[in-house]
Amino acid sequence: MNNSETLVLQALRGAITCSKNSTESIANAVNELIDELVVRNNLKPEQIVSITFSVTRDLDACFPASIARKQPGWEKIALLDCQQMYVKSDLENCIRILAHTWLPSEQTPKHPYLGKATTLRPDR
Repeated sequence: MNNSETLVLQALRGAITCSKNSTESIANAVNELIDELVVRNNLKPEQIVSITFSVTRDLDACFPASIARKQPGWEKIALLDCQQMYVKSDLENCIRILAHTWLPSEQTPKHPYLGKATTLRPDR
């Protein structure tokens, strides 16, 4: 990214599943998901405005935002946790993200869907 590039605000989505409801499993999943988000979109912390994490009701061992907040340079990023709306047939142990980022206008956003969450958006 250089100073002459035109940046546009983009919403990036993604999701991942955890192996179980534990702090360690959730932390591993959150770190993998945000690492993929950053790498696939070539993001620097100053490009990330906010990230909302939603989790299925079976994940309550810790807050995903508290895991993400430990990333270097992420102290000014607005992070929020919420519970995903319950739907009977929903994927279990799932963490979803909605990230608002500044991307170069010519860059195609890449939305990471990992693990069993690939079934949520096979088009991405």
